[in-house]
Amino acid sequence: MSAIPTDLKYTASHEWIRVESDGTLTVGITDHAQEALGDIVFVELPEAGRTLGSGDACAVVESVKAASDIYAPVAGTVTESNQSVADSPESINADAYSAWLFRLRPDSADLSDLLDATGYEASIANS
Repeated sequence: MSAIPTDLKYTASHEWIRVESDGTLTVGITDHAQEALGDIVFVELPEAGRTLGSGDACAVVESVKAASDIYAPVAGTVTESNQSVADSPESINADAYSAWLFRLRPDSADLSDLLDATGYEASIANS
């Protein structure tokens, strides 16, 4: 298992979140998630402008083994989806922490429900 970046936030459902300087959040799936999925062959991303509630299923990542829903880490509005990942889904397998899926503008600045790297590492160790 590769190192879990300490500058990101995480969800128990294996999304990573990077807080950008403009307050938006960049969301992807963790290395642990892509490893569990295997070879990723298709990604369905949310459209810009879509309003999401915290925990809403908003994207799908399909591998040769399974399809997995991706959940909104917080409530907000999608500002952008990463078309290059949709065009080359295998890029998630190559580097899960640079292959982001979508960005959203959160409804609140409160990210206290998200895990830090230590908390995420503990959550996957116990699963």
